[in-house]
Amino acid sequence: MGLLDKVASMFGSNVPGVEAHGGLFDQVIGLINNPEIGGLSGLISKFEKGGLGDVVSSWVGTGANAPVSSEQVTNTLGADKIQEIAGKLGISDGQVSGGLAALLPHIIDKLTPDGKVPEGGVLEQALSAFTQKFTKG
Repeated sequence: MGLLDKVASMFGSNVPGVEAHGGLFDQVIGLINNPEIGGLSGLISKFEKGGLGDVVSSWVGTGANAPVSSEQVTNTLGADKIQEIAGKLGISDGQVSGGLAALLPHIIDKLTPDGKVPEGGVLEQALSAFTQKFTKG
């Protein structure tokens, strides 16, 4: 199984709510691929700097995922980023922050199956290829 296949197999039915939040799933992948965020490690760092180190550590670790509130997501990512995503998807800010609160713990958990963040940009490269493959018409 190639790396792209492995990344693709991590998602789908393994992440609760992906079908309901399909557009948000794409936005999370976009956040991870965003150079301004700094990849998966940068996204995790934003949560740590926002005072949610224990929460995000549970997502990366191999145990149960601690919940995060929509307010915590908004405070961490910034209201501007939430509004930007809401505008792209044509949904409310509350739907975006609530959906991200539901998805982020599961997505980060699936991207760190060994309890640590993959190094060297391999994950970001695979996600970029995955996104390009599955978002083209």
